[in-house]
Amino acid sequence: MEKFEYVFRDNNACPKDDFPLPIAELMIDATTGHEALSFMDGSSGYNQIRTAPTDEELTAFCTPKGIYCYKVMHFGLKNASATYQRAMQKIFDDMLHKNVECYVDDLVVKSKKRENHFHDLRKVFERLRRYQLKMNPSKCAFGVTSGKFLGFIVHQRGIEIEQAKIDAILKMAEP
Repeated sequence: MEKFEYVFRDNNACPKDDFPLPIAELMIDATTGHEALSFMDGSSGYNQIRTAPTDEELTAFCTPKGIYCYKVMHFGLKNASATYQRAMQKIFDDMLHKNVECYVDDLVVKSKKRENHFHDLRKVFERLRRYQLKMNPSKCAFGVTSGKFLGFIVHQRGIEIEQAKIDAILKMAEP
C-alpha cells in the first residue's frame, strides 16, 4: 500500500483562526498539587474531527488513481490546532481548570484526593464516549502520581525538567 502525503498549498489563502491555544506554563502549574493524575493522548486526534461536508471539496487533491478529498480534519491544515483546541474546550468546558487540563490532544485528569480520581475519570470517559473521541492507549497513564505533560514532569510537589533534556544541554558544545 502506498503512503500518500499531501501538502496544502492553499493554506495561505485560508483566513487564520485566531482561537488561542492555552498558555502552557499556566496549565503545567495547574496540574501540580494533585494526589492522582491520568495522562491521555488523542488517537490521531485531528482525524477524529469531521470536515464540514460543505468544506470537503476545498481539500480535494488529484492522484494517478483519481480525485479525493478529506472527510476528516487533516493535520496539515493551517487552522487544525485551533479547531481541535476549540472543540476540546467546548466538550470539557465545565471540567476545565477544575479536574481537567487540555492542550490540543493532550488531556490530563487531576484529582486533589486519590479517592475522587475514579469518579473524575468516569466523567471524562463518559464525555469522550458522548463525542466519540478515542484516546491512544499506548500513550495513556491512569491513576499515577506523576507524569509527562507538555514536556515537563508534573507531580504533587511541583514540576521537574526531564533528565534527557538536561543531559542534552550538558552535552552541547560550547560556542
